[in-house]
Amino acid sequence: MKAKSDYHINLFYSTEDGGYIADVPDLKSCAAFGETPEQALKEVLTAKSAWLAAAKKQKKPVPAPRYRPAIYALAG
Repeated sequence: MKAKSDYHINLFYSTEDGGYIADVPDLKSCAAFGETPEQALKEVLTAKSAWLAAAKKQKKPVPAPRYRPAIYALAG
């Protein structure tokens, strides 16, 4: 049985914005802000669900999860 893949999420602190940014590189413009890492993650998971639902409703293509940070590419 093949393991289920999911979309990679980047999470980082933005000094300019004064909080945490989370984004899903495979889903164009899918990002969220939070005052804590947990809040940013929760918000981006909501945004990801909405992004996927909107694409499905509009019959737009949904990219397969493929983004992997360089650190994982080197280890693999």
